[in-house]
Amino acid sequence: MYDYDLLVVGSANADLVIGVERRPAAGETVLGSDLAVHPGGKGANQAVAAARLGARTALLARVGDDGHGRLLLDSLRSAGVDSVGVLVGGAPTGVALITVDPSGDNSIVVSPGANGRLTPEDVRAAGSLFHAARVVSAQLEIPLETVVAVAASLAPDSRFVLNPSPPRPLPAVLLAACDPLIVNEHEAKVILGDSAIGDDPEDWARVLLAKGPRSVVVTLGAEGALVASRDGISRVASVKVDAVDTTGAGDAFTAALAYRLSTGASLEEAAAYAARVGAAAVTKEGAQVSFPTAEEVDAL
Repeated sequence: MYDYDLLVVGSANADLVIGVERRPAAGETVLGSDLAVHPGGKGANQAVAAARLGARTALLARVGDDGHGRLLLDSLRSAGVDSVGVLVGGAPTGVALITVDPSGDNSIVVSPGANGRLTPEDVRAAGSLFHAARVVSAQLEIPLETVVAVAASLAPDSRFVLNPSPPRPLPAVLLAACDPLIVNEHEAKVILGDSAIGDDPEDWARVLLAKGPRSVVVTLGAEGALVASRDGISRVASVKVDAVDTTGAGDAFTAALAYRLSTGASLEEAAAYAARVGAAAVTKEGAQVSFPTAEEVDAL
């Protein structure tokens, strides 16, 4: 019996957001809106999204012993995430400095802070969490060697889901553990590198599969998603909604897919559910505050 449907290993940031009429040029100062501080980071986002759907969820991450760290811990706990794996100290909490103009375009500077201090040793010390989790999910806002250690720490029957964001070339040992590897168009092209071919997502999926993952999911925004494995390639339709803010939608998709896999759903079924969750998330502003409950997803 597993204690957790999903263990997320990844980043936890405080998002510091200021609205501006226009983004400043070099050497220029512009006035902006009042500062808004939100809990964020791909790891924390995925954990909150899964917990809001009803998944028994734990997070392995690192935050600073500061106000931003306390903000993140409060957000996780209020969503129902088990924060026993959230380590405190070693560096300030990671911060994303975000300016947003009236068109919605943003500029972001990220200080990884404590996220960069989540080490392979921290992963190995959390072995009990891995053995208690049916599915383990990770991203790339923590050191790559730490993500490799995550893949090496899986329980024999657990499943590893990776969203390689921000994207970078991945070692073969990590790709081989992915079931699935979840990428958008930009991430697919970075990982394919010199192997990138054409503009057909089905071609991307075939070449990605040849690199070692057990399965691949390519998200296509309003066009839905593509699911690929040794059994073939299929399309998952999108859900038509009036989008308000796409922030965090990819994290909600990955979390929902990982959760449904933990319940025994097929990859196609999990991706179809994740598409509905992602659609629900874009109908509200913000990241974690926009993540839907299972009831809100069913209402779509």
